[in-house]
Amino acid sequence: MYAILDIETTGGKFNEEGITEIAIYKFDGHDIVDQFISLVNPEKTIQEFVVKLTGINNKMLRNAPKFYEVAKRIIEITSNCILVAHNTAFDYRILCTEFDRLGYEFNKNTLCTVELSQKLILDQPSYSLGKLTKSLGIPMSDRHRASGDALATVQLFKLLLEKDINKSIIQSSIKYFDRRQQKQKLLKLIDEIPSVEGLFYIHDTHGKVIYLGRGKNIKSEVNRLFLKVTKRAIKIQDRAQSITFEKTGNELFRRLKYYVELEALSPKFNFRKKRKMNSQNFNNDNFIIIDKGREIEEHAIILVENNEVFGYGYTNLGYQENKIDVLKSILTPIDKKELSKSVIKNYLNKNNVKKIIRF
Repeated sequence: MYAILDIETTGGKFNEEGITEIAIYKFDGHDIVDQFISLVNPEKTIQEFVVKLTGINNKMLRNAPKFYEVAKRIIEITSNCILVAHNTAFDYRILCTEFDRLGYEFNKNTLCTVELSQKLILDQPSYSLGKLTKSLGIPMSDRHRASGDALATVQLFKLLLEKDINKSIIQSSIKYFDRRQQKQKLLKLIDEIPSVEGLFYIHDTHGKVIYLGRGKNIKSEVNRLFLKVTKRAIKIQDRAQSITFEKTGNELFRRLKYYVELEALSPKFNFRKKRKMNSQNFNNDNFIIIDKGREIEEHAIILVENNEVFGYGYTNLGYQENKIDVLKSILTPIDKKELSKSVIKNYLNKNNVKKIIRF
């Protein structure tokens, strides 16, 4: 069962809008089986541009019921229904905001006819309700009034149901208020990450790195991130499409690669604190740092020449480490000389590595 709705509001600041009119049509997939249409007194001034758009003014609403007076009927007609609207994110947010003010938690699974139309009715010049219904020959009256827009959405949704031949696109497009699909996606992503020391990269649908993380056990770190409920963490969870990772083998490489790649990638959701650089020189101008590698018998190598970090990498042959020219061809050069020097210097001041060879 579906509750297809449209809401008109006062306009104004985000989450401070009030409802001026609401229309809900209960739809069983074939016919409208119930309906609720009402003006609502928002107890606040309607923005002038909204008055011109909808024709609804504060004088019309003086004797209209306030939201708390229609709240019970809204709960009744939407009971056990999936909420459907053209841009559901807006209508559902407005309803939730109004119910929050009453201290009631209004949770519904939702479907958006904008998103469904983009999947099932391709190549339209516009997916706005007015232009889309016009191009599809769906009649519309009382544009920008709740009842007219909601009825047009009913007809559009009926068409979308017919076009979803395999009955799979609409089902897979439901957004569950308990985020069950999201949780399944995140669990799958966590399963793909091993319990190793290193870095992990969270990518969006375009493959762009939106978050760079690190840890002694990256699987635990990813799991911890996906359990967080902060605004930033939820945005990362919503946008996460895939995760890649790199083993580092030791803490020094984990720190070095993290800060160098943070500068290079500038992921959207990483905090960027300005690091205090350690400007001191190394005690020796030329040396090789050798530490634990990613695998048994592998070494992690950092080459410092003329008191600058040349590069880093991994070797598993003593011959590669003993020949500087060969070593340079294996290592990955570092451009961020000052940053890498500061990271390495700070680490060596407090920690030991496997071996340092001076030359």
